[in-house]
Parts: sequence; C-alpha cells; structure tokens
Amino acid sequence: MKIIDCHIHFRPEIEAFCEIAKRSGHENSKRHLEEVFERNNICHAIVMGNFEPNVENHMYPDFLSYCIGLDSNTFDDRPIEYFVDLVEENLKRDSCVGIKIYPGYCHYYPYDEIYHPFYRLAQKYNKPVAIHTGAVAGGRGGRLLKYSHPLNLDETAELFPNVNFVMCHFGNPWLCDAAAVAEKNKNVMIDLSGILEGNFEVDEFFKNSQAYINTIKMWLSYVGDYDRVMYGTDWPIVNIEKYIEFIKRIIPKEHYEKVFYENAKRIYNLKI
Repeated sequence: MKIIDCHIHFRPEIEAFCEIAKRSGHENSKRHLEEVFERNNICHAIVMGNFEPNVENHMYPDFLSYCIGLDSNTFDDRPIEYFVDLVEENLKRDSCVGIKIYPGYCHYYPYDEIYHPFYRLAQKYNKPVAIHTGAVAGGRGGRLLKYSHPLNLDETAELFPNVNFVMCHFGNPWLCDAAAVAEKNKNVMIDLSGILEGNFEVDEFFKNSQAYINTIKMWLSYVGDYDRVMYGTDWPIVNIEKYIEFIKRIIPKEHYEKVFYENAKRIYNLKI
C-alpha cells in the first residue's frame, strides 16, 4: 500500500527539530527521512511551512510538497499586502499545494478578516487551507487555545464554502466539537496528524488508553465520511512506523487506501 503523509515539518537546520526527532527515534535529516519513507512505502509528504513565507525559504526535495505557512513569525508591522503577495508567489508553484495557518500561535481566529485575502487566493488557485486545531505545542508563552478550537472552523467554512479547509489534528482533544464541524461542513477535511507524540509502544498504548482510542474511533464514525480523512504524522514529533500502525488500528481496513493515499492526493491536487 502506497502512503502519503499529509502533514510533516521539515527543517533539518533547526536544532530544536533535531532534539524532537531524536525523542521520536528519528534523525532530523533528508537522508534519514528518505530511508524511513522507502522502508514504509511512503511515496510523498506535505510540509507544513514555518517561518518567513519568501519563496527562497521553501525549497524542498522532490518527494515533498508544501503548504506555505502563516505562523507567529509572519504577522508584524509590515502591511498585510506584503504577505498576500508572498503567499501568491508560492501558490503559483506546483510544489506549493496549499496554505497553512496557525491561529493558536498568531492570536487570530481562523474566520478573522486578516485571513480573508489568503482564503480568496486559495479559492483562486484551487488549493486547500490547512488550519492548526486543538492543543498547541509548548504550553504557555503566548499560545492561546481559544483561537485553535475546532468550532472556529464552522464560521470559516460558512464564509468560504468554495474553499477546502483541512482540520489538522482532528481538533484533538476537542474531538466531539471537531466531528460536529466536519459532519456539518462538507468543505472541511480531517488530518489525523499529531494525535500522539514520541516513540510510544503501540500495544502498550492500546492496552492502557482504550477509552481514548474508542473516543477517536467513535467520532470518526460519527462524521461517517472517510473520503475526507487523511493520514499524517506531524513528523518529527512522532515515530513514523509506530504512527502508521496506530492509524491502521483506528481506521476500518476497507478505508485504508483512501485514508493513507487517495484522499491526500485528491484534496491537495498532488501531481504524483
């Protein structure tokens, strides 16, 4: 079975990412990632962009596409038009397959008017917008959960019905609210990245966390549309081999091809 990882982060030069990868049983390098991908039949992955949105900051190997990111390093005293122009430069590239926004880090609700020009660009270029939902990394320090609550996507999806929005991390831990939003709004997709972290033991996790597992499975079943669910890891925060096994155990087997490959290829319009 071929696999597309719809959600990774790729910054080999960042020391903090190296430490995170080590805790997950990985090495933060292109060579290592290629080896892991080949071993697990992962044919492609999508990088969720961080840092400045200048095109030259987003040059990736051929086995990676990317979403241009608007994170907490983006919005400052420069006019919003400056960033709109940069995002459009990226969207013109085949390797740029969407936009990624980080509401919990930027302190703007996803329906805030500051994002509207970017959503209009996404519609113009027929590329989705991935939105970080759920818990934020690093705890305190200016990160606010109210902006990343999945219910915020309801108004966003209503305002821009012709844009596909990807609910990253399935709004975890607000799975009930995330499922309600996805069930109502057919232009909201789900990625299952970042639900677990580290180099966990699969059997032990399923033995000790059965209630949590059943909750995830229940709300995915409630949405009832596996054509809108995608496999992703949030690498380097998690061990890839073990995360594949985790997702296999929470997704009905008859939906493997869609969740692990076909949906990401279609939703992100991947030319692979």
